[in-house]
Amino acid sequence: MADQKIFAGPRIRRIRGAKGLTQTAMAEGLGISPSYLNLIERNQRPLTVQLILKLASVYKVDPHELQGEARGSVAALKEVFSDPLLVGELPGDQELIELAEAAPNASAAVIKLFRAYREQAERLSDLNELLAREGRATALSGARLPIDEVHEIFERRPNHFSSLEEEAEAFTSVLDPGDDLSGALKAWLKREYGIVVKVLPVATMPNWRRRYDRHSQRLFLSERLSPFDQLREVAMEACLIRMTVAVAGEIQALRLATDEARRLARFELGRYAAHALMMPYQPFHAAAIRSRYDIDVLRSRFGVSFEQAANRLTMLQRPGASGVPFFMLEVDNAGNRFRKAGSQGFPQSRFGGGCPKLPVHVAFTQPGQIFVEAVEMPDGAEFLCMARTLEGPQGAFSERPRRTALLLGCDIGFRDDMVYGAALPGTAVGAKVGAGIASTPVGPACRLCERVGCLARAEPPVTRPLGLDEMVTGLSAFDFQ
Repeated sequence: MADQKIFAGPRIRRIRGAKGLTQTAMAEGLGISPSYLNLIERNQRPLTVQLILKLASVYKVDPHELQGEARGSVAALKEVFSDPLLVGELPGDQELIELAEAAPNASAAVIKLFRAYREQAERLSDLNELLAREGRATALSGARLPIDEVHEIFERRPNHFSSLEEEAEAFTSVLDPGDDLSGALKAWLKREYGIVVKVLPVATMPNWRRRYDRHSQRLFLSERLSPFDQLREVAMEACLIRMTVAVAGEIQALRLATDEARRLARFELGRYAAHALMMPYQPFHAAAIRSRYDIDVLRSRFGVSFEQAANRLTMLQRPGASGVPFFMLEVDNAGNRFRKAGSQGFPQSRFGGGCPKLPVHVAFTQPGQIFVEAVEMPDGAEFLCMARTLEGPQGAFSERPRRTALLLGCDIGFRDDMVYGAALPGTAVGAKVGAGIASTPVGPACRLCERVGCLARAEPPVTRPLGLDEMVTGLSAFDFQ
């Protein structure tokens, strides 16, 4: 307590007001001058340890109430003012602290109002999505962050950029990498632009994956990254330098609203180009067909990670040389969705990807193992899904590693074209599509799903009224009519 200055003027003022004391009377009880108490109440003087002890003994004030009564309110107010409607309105946190300190009841009302607004916005978004699934698109939309705009556009278009594929093939011809793409890229960067690639220890780069120093012409990579991720970072840098015109053209075609959204899209397109360079289209497409889309075979053959090979499978949609139309979903163990992509745009209307019964959530129970499952949507559409955990950048012994899970899926009709089809539970060898498959009933998301008696239900559907019969309790925590 002695090491931290405590400014609690509004709280002292509220305590004095609650007890009906004047500044003179309270100052006399605390053994200080009225002018000094006035400075304390205006947050121009901190509370001393002696004053805190005096407040506790004379006015029975809990010292802990003077140290962070508003911390929870400040955190909640930060959430309020990070909303797209209000972001940028406040220059810093000090104003939030002052608001929480001086007007706690008004702060609580603002927080309550914001949470009600957010709940209504979520319901409106759910209803809008439901109408869109039924072919009745609406103009309803809420304020979006640039990252939300970018994700939505990439999720609703095919994950294939012909111009970047052509540029990647031309770049491969220039590099002539043989079996050492990493060495060829580093040599090209050094020869053409004087850029030297250097891997630095965690202590030197504690917060970055990659950093380009324009003054020294050096590209720094973190040793946290696996060799596969280091290669992707170098490939991204090289592609963004060489393919500037092609990337700019694709960004313009996306018709994004803000500069920040365009910068985010540039990063996504740079990663796409890097994958196209690391796994050239024609060789990768041919190898995928020969291996029956076995991701472990493909990752070994092209010297990439499981995630990179799976991601590349969603891009094989060149006219006349297309592969199985895969879609992809990546989540963390808290259910946050990082990426959604697909050959024809992520199939929102038929799949969704927000159901807790999907194998992508089960994958966290056994890291590194591949889970294969057939799932059935309420409308009868069936999909083959395979899921596996991914390891993020490596940390030290004392750090908790970042782990996400990837789901790769396609229509069940393609199951005979891939090695994972034979791993479906209840599948007989040589069985026809739709025969002998035990599909797991799933839904688009709890708020949009009307399956009755689902043990995994986390929220009631917005399309049905709640069942409030006191005489009957269903299996779900949210019964509905």
